[in-house]
Amino acid sequence: MVSRPPSEPRVALVTGANHGIGAATAKALAAQGTAVLCAYYRNERQGGLHDPSLPAAYRATRMARADFVVESISASGGRAAAMEADLTDATAVPRLFDAAEAQLGPVQILVNNASGWIADTFVPATTDRFGRTQSPLSPRTLDQVLAVDARAAALLIAEFARRHVGRRAEWGRIIGLTSGDDGGFPEEVSYGAAKAAQVNFTLSAAAELAPHGVTANVVHPPITDTGWVDTRTASFARSSGRRVATPKEVAEVIAYLASDASALVTGNVIRLR
Repeated sequence: MVSRPPSEPRVALVTGANHGIGAATAKALAAQGTAVLCAYYRNERQGGLHDPSLPAAYRATRMARADFVVESISASGGRAAAMEADLTDATAVPRLFDAAEAQLGPVQILVNNASGWIADTFVPATTDRFGRTQSPLSPRTLDQVLAVDARAAALLIAEFARRHVGRRAEWGRIIGLTSGDDGGFPEEVSYGAAKAAQVNFTLSAAAELAPHGVTANVVHPPITDTGWVDTRTASFARSSGRRVATPKEVAEVIAYLASDASALVTGNVIRLR
């Protein structure tokens, strides 16, 4: 694996960077000296943001622009820019890379964090085990999640690869995020399937892009408190022997995978506990 000279600045594209793990990751990468394009999308229909069972503060954070993340990075002496982009629109993918190149430089680090999450199920139940509203699986729920978590992730990897190989670059990092288990994801069935597809795309990239100096890994966080975790959820985590992580803790692992220190780590699903 080839390490690049320290004088050559790195550039990252982080999707879903206006809140939670994405925002924390943008800040963690910037702390390493990486310039970051913070991609985000505000859509009240996405992720059940109309759901009154979700905390109002969480819904507000999801609808925030990524400007505050950019301001935080800039205040610490880093470089960042923000761009709103609907990842269900395939034309948004090359536009994100164009924006990064124009404002910061070629993208060497891709973090597929954005999600079209919605709770859907094969069982006609209106709420899940956490009391959140859920919907029966339908073309709408399936398309929404697959479009962002699977299709957009694959298209972002493909665009990254095309540009990386085209400029004969020798160093790159791709990091995805997943959730659920091999046995399925009850009450979030479309989300689990979409994440499984993203894992497969990312691991394929690890094999195909290795000759070009690119590593590709997937991070599987535990339940992470991005604002939606309540007492009931935390109790469930503890009773099942799990812990509740903070976005910063997850972001630190992602930042490691985006560094030179992780040169020998590729083709893995890294489960955090």
